[in-house]
Amino acid sequence: TSAPSLAIQSVLYCNPAEDILSAAMATAHSACLAAEVGAIGDWSYLLGDCSPEPILDEATVRRIAKEVDAAGGGFHLEFFGENLGHGGGQNRLAALRETELILILNPDGQLAPDAVTVLATTVTGDVGVADARQVPFEHPKDYDAVTGDTSWSSGACSMTQRAVFFAVGGFDHDTFFMYCDDVDYSWRVKLAGYRAVYAPAAALFHDKRLSLAGGWLPGASEMYHSAEAALMLAHKYSRDDIVTRLSTTFDRGDENARRAVAEYRRRHANGILPTPLDGDHRVAQFVKGNYAVHRF
Repeated sequence: TSAPSLAIQSVLYCNPAEDILSAAMATAHSACLAAEVGAIGDWSYLLGDCSPEPILDEATVRRIAKEVDAAGGGFHLEFFGENLGHGGGQNRLAALRETELILILNPDGQLAPDAVTVLATTVTGDVGVADARQVPFEHPKDYDAVTGDTSWSSGACSMTQRAVFFAVGGFDHDTFFMYCDDVDYSWRVKLAGYRAVYAPAAALFHDKRLSLAGGWLPGASEMYHSAEAALMLAHKYSRDDIVTRLSTTFDRGDENARRAVAEYRRRHANGILPTPLDGDHRVAQFVKGNYAVHRF
């Protein structure tokens, strides 16, 4: 059996060019090593730019293309000319190639040398999607230490079978602009009979910052879109009780929370909310404000 072909996809939005270049070099190295050991065959590195203006100058594009070419891959950069959001951008990129595997990757995430190898050898058979371990801050979602089975796979670095991706309709970018599109994708993969797996042997350096109190430092856009996504996810997975509770809480919250619940109500009034799934709650997990049991 020939090794599966792979498309590595990242969506850009006003990221520093040096971060993208650094990530591209690590990605090319990891993919090259995976090809050398036969974990993957032909591979491509695809960047989709959702920024208002192109953020990579010609010299940086040539440098990335040279690195990818030297590592044995193909490179493609597309400027979308509009902000499609994460899922919309990934869907657009996924339509450009016919590879057997797709690696969804944050544009500033740096892959460990063996990360592509580990993920490509994990995503076989009934494994529909698998994600890597993020360092220095590992995601706390629970997983089976033997099988790797988990509630959902993070879009920061997750590999999926192309056939599965298109069978379930890719990312629901109409519903989720920035957050929870990876949770929703994972749950639809599971509803289709496949597994979502955590592969901690595959590592991704994902640069994050904490406050002095040890908490995240979200911006206003992140707070709004995360609140909106929480409402949409609860609705889509047949948890009206959670929608009601969140709505009450957000009504008393800050401006971003109030905007989010107002947008949810606008979509509800206009009949443009997603059709609810998982009515018997086989797949979706809503645990203490999270979408999985957390280990810590």
